[in-house]
Amino acid sequence: MSRIRSVAATIPAINRRTVLAATGAAAVSAGVGYALRPTDSQAATTETTRVVAQSRKAPAAPLAPYTKGTTLATVAAPRTSSGYRRLGDGPGWSRVVRSELAAPKSGRAGRRTALAAFVQLTDLHLIDSQHPMRLEYLRSTDKHSWRPHEALTVQGAISLVERINALRGAPVTGSPLHFAMTTGDNTDNNAKSELEWFLTIMSGGKIRPNSGDLRHYEGVQNSGLKLYWQPDSTVRDGDKQLGFPHLQGFLAAAIREVRSPGLNLPWYSTVGNHDAMPLGCYGHGDSWLAEYAVGGKKLMSLSASEAKKLQDHIRSGSDPKGTGFRDLLKAHARNMRSVTADESRAPYTPADYLKAHLDPAHRGNGPVGHGYSTANLEAGTQYYTFRISDDVIGISLDTTDPGGHYEGSIGTAQLKWLDKQLKDNKDSHAIVFSHHTSKTMDNTGIVDPARPNERRHGGQEVIALLGSHSNVLAWVNGHIHRNDITPHQAGGRSFWEISTASHVDYPQLARVIEIADNKDGTLSLFTTLVESAAPHRTDFTDLTQTGLAALYRELSYNAPGSSTVLGGDPNDRNTELVLKKG
Repeated sequence: MSRIRSVAATIPAINRRTVLAATGAAAVSAGVGYALRPTDSQAATTETTRVVAQSRKAPAAPLAPYTKGTTLATVAAPRTSSGYRRLGDGPGWSRVVRSELAAPKSGRAGRRTALAAFVQLTDLHLIDSQHPMRLEYLRSTDKHSWRPHEALTVQGAISLVERINALRGAPVTGSPLHFAMTTGDNTDNNAKSELEWFLTIMSGGKIRPNSGDLRHYEGVQNSGLKLYWQPDSTVRDGDKQLGFPHLQGFLAAAIREVRSPGLNLPWYSTVGNHDAMPLGCYGHGDSWLAEYAVGGKKLMSLSASEAKKLQDHIRSGSDPKGTGFRDLLKAHARNMRSVTADESRAPYTPADYLKAHLDPAHRGNGPVGHGYSTANLEAGTQYYTFRISDDVIGISLDTTDPGGHYEGSIGTAQLKWLDKQLKDNKDSHAIVFSHHTSKTMDNTGIVDPARPNERRHGGQEVIALLGSHSNVLAWVNGHIHRNDITPHQAGGRSFWEISTASHVDYPQLARVIEIADNKDGTLSLFTTLVESAAPHRTDFTDLTQTGLAALYRELSYNAPGSSTVLGGDPNDRNTELVLKKG
């Protein structure tokens, strides 16, 4: 397999029909307002929405390919060698040409025409860190089960929005960015508080990342328990023994009101397992757990043996309804700590999720519903098709299983719907979005309570279906918190699977994806990773919104148990993915 390193050096032509704002124009793309909406009969309806935001204009397209603000220019890297490692500016990641699916032809940079460009955000995991349902105590058996930076997910996500807003268009083709897509796990614990924060971050507004007592933080980080980093205290907890700092005022700053500018692009939303189910793994329906979520008690510690048993049950999927989890909490009622009850922590249903997206208060730069429609609400579905440009459609899937467990699958009705959308739009290139990857869609044994007689289908069946259509270019997803790009050849066709790292675990990235016609029988998909706008260097005395966003990244790098491989190999980062034109 030949993989050639290169960086584009010339400006491609921009297709007048498919780029939705001319070079140098300052208007938000309009074409992405077309939504092809699934209904009970699987018919597609077209709704046109023009979104123009005079107050938050899209940046003008660049005059040449650029690297500024991307990981091509620089990536956060440690500048100290041991203990708690401080971050600074590190070398950028070069672009790699991948040729497994088609041979790149010389001169293509001067011929190519841009078809579309967009940004993928994934696995933001906005965390209500004081929520009673949190599983922080699993840290007694698995260090990665609780992260020292979890109170800063809102500040980190806002900084990512700021970075996307500052991009000068698509880094290689110079196309304006058409839209942004979040591929699931937008929230962490299926809590209404987290959903409100997510929608406000994306559409703009003020957020107070706090719940319970609005005057004080009430959670594991001021519990005095040495299992967790106690930033405001001088107690010698386990993280401080590894070099974590004592930061007086950290928790008060973490719950202080912040403001998001909202994306200056239209944005779409795909559902993930943490959006769909409490803790990302338990099916809805247990009234005791729902009451516990909003109540005044919180379990903060558990023995390693009990934590291991609970974690094994979650991983195996042997307790999809949370019955065993409920019994464990009941058995430890006397060990719980009192916290302030809060109805905003209630779990939300799929219908709640759709209604929140359709709420005009969260419209931002549109489109209305951010892909979801009233037809979805009526049909009880969370998948849809939308028009990206004249030549490209997007298809957003729902790969969560409402019956429980964190791995994915889809039902027969959705699989047939996907096949129909690809057939009905055979003259358009297709980008498929989902939360789960093909390898993590193996949850086929747990039924959907709303459709108990429907068969569930795994990733290999989806690959086979996508491979049977010549118009599929890519399957874009998340879930695994790791950059991973995989070539697929099935049914005589080929496409790329693009999985992107999360924004909760280091290296905390989003990805720009560009589609270009090389005018030589091949297409190129360019992927370029971006970090948040927060500076790489941190200042422990800076507890402003920006300072906390920078600290969010540095804490994630140093988090005990954090992985060193989530950034992926060079072949999974900044790439040119070549494939034959169908």
